[in-house]
Amino acid sequence: MTPTPQRPPAARGPHVHHPLFARFYARVSVTADARGGLGALRAELLSGLSGRVVEVGAGNGLNFAHYPAGVTEVLAVEPEPHLRRLAEEAARQAPVPVTVVAGTAEALPVESGSFDAAVASLVLCTVRSVPEALAELRRVLRPDGELRFFEHGAADSPGLARVQRGLDRTVWPLLFGGCHTARAPLSEITTAGFTLTSYRSFDLPDKGPRLPSSPCVLGVARR
Repeated sequence: MTPTPQRPPAARGPHVHHPLFARFYARVSVTADARGGLGALRAELLSGLSGRVVEVGAGNGLNFAHYPAGVTEVLAVEPEPHLRRLAEEAARQAPVPVTVVAGTAEALPVESGSFDAAVASLVLCTVRSVPEALAELRRVLRPDGELRFFEHGAADSPGLARVQRGLDRTVWPLLFGGCHTARAPLSEITTAGFTLTSYRSFDLPDKGPRLPSSPCVLGVARR
């Protein structure tokens, strides 16, 4: 495997450390994958990918098991130390080669145009700057490269949207590792210069009360 060109360490962005949330997320996410349908959504997100892939905000590596055989390499970028250690463990069990590195979505430690596809999975809600993160993803993709995204975002109903905005200004980011509920991933992706190819919107979970994090979108865009 050809070593991935690195940016200088100083260019990797600010330190990210959410020790309590990271441990909470590591437990809850595994249950959500097994019982809440997230595993099937991850498989849908990654289906048909091939070549070199960069994944931002890899978390504890739950996507790794779902990468198809056509993928020759995954560079998984995760800034949070506890989650990164778990991702390294998951990488050793992955069906394709996965390398886990420290870094943030806003300052990816790789050369421009060096990847066939990029994956953003439940991460744009937590990055410090969505425009900067998407600009970096666009930078590292080859021309016509794919962006696969699975994100939660702003509700289409006024009542829930007001609740989301209120939570984002107060307790939600503090409790959930910097997460914001009212961001608009589709408009941010198109504003960043990507062309939407396909997507679908849905609620997660699909039954029961609608939560601030329920409105989701999953799809494909091209550089």
